[in-house]
Amino acid sequence: MKSFALKTLINAAAIWVAAWIVAGITLSGDDWQDKTLTVIAVALVFGVVNFLIKPVVKLFSLPLFVVTLGLITFVINALMLWLTSWASDKLSLDFHVDDFWSALFGALIISLVSWGLNLALGDD
Repeated sequence: MKSFALKTLINAAAIWVAAWIVAGITLSGDDWQDKTLTVIAVALVFGVVNFLIKPVVKLFSLPLFVVTLGLITFVINALMLWLTSWASDKLSLDFHVDDFWSALFGALIISLVSWGLNLALGDD
C-alpha cells in the first residue's frame, strides 16, 4: 500500500499539471519554492475533501451513477476540485479555479495524471 506522503505528492504533481494546462486554474506564487509549498498544501486539502466529502456525495448521487452509467463521476470530481479551490481561498493559499468548466477540465487532467503516475510507480 502506498504511503500517504507518496499519494499527496502524486496529487500535488497532478494539480500542478492541471494548473499549467487549464487557463482557468491559477497557482500563483513568488518563486518555484513558494509554488511547490502551495501545491503540496492544496494537495493535502484536496485529499481531505476527497476523503471526507466525496463518499457522501457519491452515496447521495447513486441513482445518477446508474442513469448516466458512471459519467456523473466527472461532475463530482469537478465539484471536489472547485470545493478545494474554495477551501484553499479560505486558508489563504494561492490556488484558484475560476468556473465549473475549468474545474471539469482540471479534474479530468488530475485524474489522468494521477492514474499515470500511480501506474508508473506501481503498488507495493
